[in-house]
Amino acid sequence: MSKLDSFVEELTKAERLLSRRDKQLGAFIKRYGSCRIRPHTRYFHTLVGSIISQQLSTKAADTIHKRFLALYAPSKTPRPAQILATSTEDLRATGISFQKASYIKDIAAKTEDGTLKFNRLSKMTDEEIIQMLTTVKGIGVWTVHMFLIFSLGRMDVLPVGDLGIRRGIQLAYGFDQLPTPEEIERVADENGWRPYCSIASWYLWRSLENKAE
Repeated sequence: MSKLDSFVEELTKAERLLSRRDKQLGAFIKRYGSCRIRPHTRYFHTLVGSIISQQLSTKAADTIHKRFLALYAPSKTPRPAQILATSTEDLRATGISFQKASYIKDIAAKTEDGTLKFNRLSKMTDEEIIQMLTTVKGIGVWTVHMFLIFSLGRMDVLPVGDLGIRRGIQLAYGFDQLPTPEEIERVADENGWRPYCSIASWYLWRSLENKAE
């Protein structure tokens, strides 16, 4: 069985368990179908993309990211050394702010010098990965949580600071206001989400898709 097949099998197990333990999540799982998280190995480029997209609309981020990649055409995956060799002025010309350009240079430098050990991620705990990646300027805990869930496929991440998770829990579990991190942890514990908090989070995000802003 391939790694992907094993991962999908584990997702199915998670969906069954969460459906049994939590009626509200069970309703979401029935409504939205199978979880579509799929891990990948485009680690460096995913994090660069995360930096580019910060505080931008999806459309604006996509436009700037395409301009950024065009600097390195025909390659679609510039290496850290190539980015380090690119002038800040050229990065700025794509629409990337001066601050974000410095962040992108920082992650490229830390990847090139071995500070970021992407080849060891599979052997590292979530907390070790958070500690390593947040040494990069512009990468905070929220970004690493998204990376753990959507790039590494870690099953038990609960992004308590995510606005979507807070809003989803508020609506689904009857809070009068956005829940605190402690309240989110309590909801997860009381409803038996562990060891599949990432999967529960995915369904909470989906539950907001048809909600009015």
